[in-house]
Amino acid sequence: MDLNSASIHDVIHPTAAFSQNSPPANHPTDPPEEVPWSESQLNPKNRVNSLDPPQNPRWRIDGSTGLGTQFYALPLNAGPLPPMRFDVFIPEEAGLSPRLREILSLNAAFHTKDADRVRRLGITNHILRRLQTWMAGEGELKSLYENLPFGSRIILENLDLDLSKMRITVAPTYYLEKQLLALAKLDKALGVPSEQLPQAVDIKNLVIVQQLSDSVCIVRLSPGKTDDGTAHGNDKLWILKALTSGVKYMYVELRNLLLMKPHPNVISRPDYLVTKICSFGGKRAVVGFMLPYHSGGGLRDMLPLLRINGRLTMDMRLKWAIQLTSAVLHVREEGRMFYPDLRLDNIILSETGDLIMVDFEQRGVWCEFAAPEINAIDFIRILATRSVGDSGNNGNETGIPEDTRKYYASILSKLMPDWEKLQSCEEYPPLDGAYQSYIIPWLCLDEREQEAAEVFMLGRVLWCIFEGQSAPHHVTPWQSYLREPDIEFPAYRYTPVVLRDLIDRCTRGRRPGLSSLIVRQKSKLVLRGTVGESSPEEVMKAAREYWRAEVEEAERFVWLREERKRQGAWDGNHFGRPRLREVLRELQAFRDAYS
Repeated sequence: MDLNSASIHDVIHPTAAFSQNSPPANHPTDPPEEVPWSESQLNPKNRVNSLDPPQNPRWRIDGSTGLGTQFYALPLNAGPLPPMRFDVFIPEEAGLSPRLREILSLNAAFHTKDADRVRRLGITNHILRRLQTWMAGEGELKSLYENLPFGSRIILENLDLDLSKMRITVAPTYYLEKQLLALAKLDKALGVPSEQLPQAVDIKNLVIVQQLSDSVCIVRLSPGKTDDGTAHGNDKLWILKALTSGVKYMYVELRNLLLMKPHPNVISRPDYLVTKICSFGGKRAVVGFMLPYHSGGGLRDMLPLLRINGRLTMDMRLKWAIQLTSAVLHVREEGRMFYPDLRLDNIILSETGDLIMVDFEQRGVWCEFAAPEINAIDFIRILATRSVGDSGNNGNETGIPEDTRKYYASILSKLMPDWEKLQSCEEYPPLDGAYQSYIIPWLCLDEREQEAAEVFMLGRVLWCIFEGQSAPHHVTPWQSYLREPDIEFPAYRYTPVVLRDLIDRCTRGRRPGLSSLIVRQKSKLVLRGTVGESSPEEVMKAAREYWRAEVEEAERFVWLREERKRQGAWDGNHFGRPRLREVLRELQAFRDAYS
């Protein structure tokens, strides 16, 4: 079964339990159809001229958000440019043709994000070749960067093997500017004294070096002065954190970092605010903030690399495990906040090889990383917001029946009566300050429950550290890794027995994930353990049965929790996991005994 946006609803999300879609036509069990000469790949007019990178390229692509719809494009012939984030977007319906998806590797683009592998995809070079002929003039590009709102979109309206038939438009994101907070009102909106705000620097004084992810790029400061007259600008590299969608999460993180007490293993407070004069009204808005750049790399990619080369020592693993646990504990006790984003992608290494925890947007992680109690509420939230009328990439309705949606909405309303208002809120602060973040499942839990959920995520990351793996599971549908895991949680190979027991206690209550049944084979979804492709019917049937069981368990847990809370008998640590301080003590005791 192909990996595309329709598979999210029909297989990957709990909506699969109630999906009304039919399997895609012409799956591998169908007899091959005779292709007319007018559409045959043997016909020269239907062939792509080349999928090699263009010679003397005028553009570069630094990666993708995945799903094969958004690519980070940077012009190379316009001199130093500010990080205005004009990404290339391919509408979902533009990649409908199975033939185009295969030729341009769009199924692979669904799960591929890092720059090196994205640049090898057919769709990437097809985009570059189209951009090569689109806007060649340096003056045109500079005008684009100077006059459009931050985060405006370069849209490929259609995909075609013939580059000349691919239409490009530029969509200004004026709506994004409206969501940005004015610098003059930032202190009040964040609830932070004005004297605690970092210095402000205009985005035009930044030069982009590389886009690392949807929200993070490397920049330099060009020579100039900040608002207080301080000179800046040298070869020092910085991280710019800025969002082109869901900008509210950037302000959540900014507030969290500004109020966080320092800790050696937590990213430091921002050094600069980055501002831009908006097109309408002249508002000087805060589009992002700057943090120190750490060159040690991400822990996700370093762990398997070190293990494969025999350099992942027990001392290193213990150091990182203790540093991480100490950091999570600090965020809870000193930062007085929960951390729902605990996964390897959000852990980097400093120049000295020390661990640093990043990403305080409080968006959460997907279910194969999250605690089962978080998943239970999140599954209900997803079902409560997907109804008939939602459209997928083929224009067909992909929702679930409205009465089903209303049923799960009623359950969620018992946990959080104003969840719908929070879910639809795009302004910061959330609901005029009623909440400090937007993550509904975590806001439904009390502090003890939140800590228990953090311990679960910590246990999963500890497993990755001691086993030297990039993730708990391999060949997951939504993301591939440069070095896929060669062992899966909760199996053990390298972890000492004492620490295996600790990790098992941290992850009590775990349930088999979707990847226990359905995995990604290259760029298709197949049943685990099968040789060759699985039919879409087989994959969708397995997904439907899996998600029905998971949704039923989610309901059971939520009603059990509500009943015991009503009786005054609910234990916030329902699964009996150790507390964060206990985990830290056990890790330190093992380190002392080991050394």
